[in-house]
Amino acid sequence: MPEKPHPIWIALGAATIAFHLWLIFSGLVPNLIARPIHMALALPWTLIFIAKTPFARWSGALIGAFGLFATLWIAWNQSMLSDQYGYINSDFQVFIAIVLLLTVLEMARRSIGWPLPMVASIALAYGLFGQYIPGEFGHPGTPLQSFLGTLTIAEGGIWGSLTGVSVSIVAIFVIFGAVLNAGEAGEGFMNVAASAAGRLKGGAAKVSVISSALFGSISGSASANVASTGAITLPAMTKLGYPRSLAGAVEAVASSGGQIMPPLMGAGAFVMVELTGVPYTGIMAAALLPALLFFLAVWVGINAFSQRYELKGLPADQQPAIKTVLITSAFFLVPFSVLMWGMFGGQYTPQYAASMAILSAALLLFFNAGGLINKDQVFERLGKVCIGAGKQVSMIAAIIICASIIIGVLGITGLGVKITSLILSGSGGQLWPALLLTALACLILGMEVPTTAAYVISVSVAGPALIGLGLEPLQAHLFVFWFALLSTITPPVCGAVFIAAGMVEENWLKVAGSAMALGLGLYLIPLGMIANPYLIQLLEYPLWAVLSALKVAVALTLVSYGIIAPKPIIVRLGLVIVGTGVLFVPV
Repeated sequence: MPEKPHPIWIALGAATIAFHLWLIFSGLVPNLIARPIHMALALPWTLIFIAKTPFARWSGALIGAFGLFATLWIAWNQSMLSDQYGYINSDFQVFIAIVLLLTVLEMARRSIGWPLPMVASIALAYGLFGQYIPGEFGHPGTPLQSFLGTLTIAEGGIWGSLTGVSVSIVAIFVIFGAVLNAGEAGEGFMNVAASAAGRLKGGAAKVSVISSALFGSISGSASANVASTGAITLPAMTKLGYPRSLAGAVEAVASSGGQIMPPLMGAGAFVMVELTGVPYTGIMAAALLPALLFFLAVWVGINAFSQRYELKGLPADQQPAIKTVLITSAFFLVPFSVLMWGMFGGQYTPQYAASMAILSAALLLFFNAGGLINKDQVFERLGKVCIGAGKQVSMIAAIIICASIIIGVLGITGLGVKITSLILSGSGGQLWPALLLTALACLILGMEVPTTAAYVISVSVAGPALIGLGLEPLQAHLFVFWFALLSTITPPVCGAVFIAAGMVEENWLKVAGSAMALGLGLYLIPLGMIANPYLIQLLEYPLWAVLSALKVAVALTLVSYGIIAPKPIIVRLGLVIVGTGVLFVPV
């Protein structure tokens, strides 16, 4: 991003923010108006703003013009289209459908690379030509007008419920994160972390854990987390003599936890609301203890590594004064308090509560730890909010709308049911083999597409099978979501590790090895959710949930020390065996 972006981009970002806030306060807006406009606002960011060459910019502008025409045509004609029930009745509408699908694929390709649009393209090809596939994995065929219409002019496909989640909830929380990031909240996170853990053994690494948990709760992005908190914590760790592979691993693993830490959870929480029917507050409560256990496992892993290396705490001169901590912490505590009160005290919807929190965070942009700031700094921060919100809302929109093509094709062709049957037959009707098959599928798919998209695709095909084998829907969804996250630290494709390794200038394989040891919570906690179902039932059974969390914490501690600590091999093996037993023995 350029240091001083053009005013047009700031204006477009402001329009994106204003539109999504307006939707919250304006009442009901027809879906075939709100969702196409959501995509229209995302087009310039994904096709032009991030372009790196003149050709990419000009081609992006041309594609964006066609896409803008098509989206606005859908919004303008929503009343007529709602009476067609997903059936295209003219060649012009076929043209609109093709433009929309190709534009969505190109938005996703430019935003996140080839894999997701490639999967979506294969899904489209299957929908169009699957009737020629022999055997049970073929389908009877769907008339072209119905197939394209269901995907592009009805409230299914690219305008389906997932896109609705992106419009009405995800965008609002992304804007909330952008406002916090533009102000002093990041400094507040770092100061609280440094004050709480800086003086401890391995303190520089533990600062990374706490700051990543706090920052990740609003960013929901492992890569953004590494780039932001890592810019401070990585130099601190290497300066104190931490092995570079360990420093990079700590930041990569701690940053990955942002996608499982409420309230944002990398947009996964909001998608889960739509797919499970569980209220957002229920999702947050279910996700909280597992997320805290993940960061506990990283903390314990740092303690175990401290038996191998001399991991110093932060020097006294690098630890903030208590007064500074108290003042800067207000920059995130006030908006978070407004958010929590709105959801739990005022009983407002999550998006309405987040809107109130945005307003409180926006007021704090006029201040820093020393008091009021000048107008130039205020305008700079407001510009940063607009650019950050526009980019992030658009990237998530590109991912979710593209994933919606896949979900739409699964529904039209019945392929999802067939894959579910394959999982059931491949597992012999047994739960744990089905879980392992699902975990492997999530890991493979997560290597290719972002976590939210991998979760949506995986749960669409594997979720019904797991539920059919006895899991509660929320158990199945959280299990799939956690395993879709594995690829952030698991080779061969481990995005958070790549970024952290580059920042510390270390071989990424060495960083990945330490990251997998530190991040064992990502591998074990989802299994613990299945073996200890009370773990995700904090609202219904708080006492049993806490007891289950304590038991899982003991298991993670034992396994962490068994894998990491420099003890005799027989002791380490014993710790791993006992810890695994504790994890799977029910309360």
